[in-house]
Amino acid sequence: MARTSSFSRSQFSRRVFATRLAAVGMLGIVGQSVFADETTSKATEHPLAPALAHARICMETLKKLSGYESKFTKTEVVGKQTVSQSMKMKVRHEPFSVYLYFAEPHAGREVIFVEGRNNNNLLVHEAGFASLIGTLELVPTSSQAMSENRYPITKAGIQKMMEGVIEQWEAETKYGETEVKYFEDAKIGDMKCRVIESSHPEPRKQFKFHMTRVWIDEKSGLPVRVQQFGFPAKKGVKPPIIEDYTFTDIKAEVRLTDRDFDTKNPSYNY
Repeated sequence: MARTSSFSRSQFSRRVFATRLAAVGMLGIVGQSVFADETTSKATEHPLAPALAHARICMETLKKLSGYESKFTKTEVVGKQTVSQSMKMKVRHEPFSVYLYFAEPHAGREVIFVEGRNNNNLLVHEAGFASLIGTLELVPTSSQAMSENRYPITKAGIQKMMEGVIEQWEAETKYGETEVKYFEDAKIGDMKCRVIESSHPEPRKQFKFHMTRVWIDEKSGLPVRVQQFGFPAKKGVKPPIIEDYTFTDIKAEVRLTDRDFDTKNPSYNY
């Protein structure tokens, strides 16, 4: 099951992330982000500028990793349905490779994708009675592969997630009507996080989401959760969650090889 998360504005102090990260090491991937008073921001600076600077620091931390293992949980709106899933994940950055083992639903389902191999398709093996079908080779953007996903597997993982946030924030810096808040002491299970929250007061065609939250693990400096909320139907109504992606139990010191992304791996059920 996914770990419970807590987020209470009343207990968080509002501060701005400074744009530097120190003490990054490979074993612990330890990062320390420094906070400064909000008044230190330049008056003419777009509210998203400090948030973008910190997001790019997170990306630099991610680029130091060759790969990682983690638990991945997601809740997202796909078409007219809300899909919630939990799985174990392995990600290697070069070549970009993903292995998924589903916990719920579809317990036992396995998915492998390796960029440049298997015709650039993903390989799916179901569990139970459905396993009799054998391994399916699917185009990542096909209707079958996308039936329970907002994004194709080519966008999976922490780095791809943050690339999407940075692209979004960069586009939003062209416009006003943006408020950015910073919070300390948020938690995902026992993991202490700092949170950047951007929001827009009114729905506009240039704003895909009403509110975006990025959760950053204090210990590692890694972004571990992104939440995207839609605009509420009316004032006073809680904004609906559109996307919620969380990475926990991250093992960044593992060495992943071709075997971890091979259907012939004896540890897998292909």
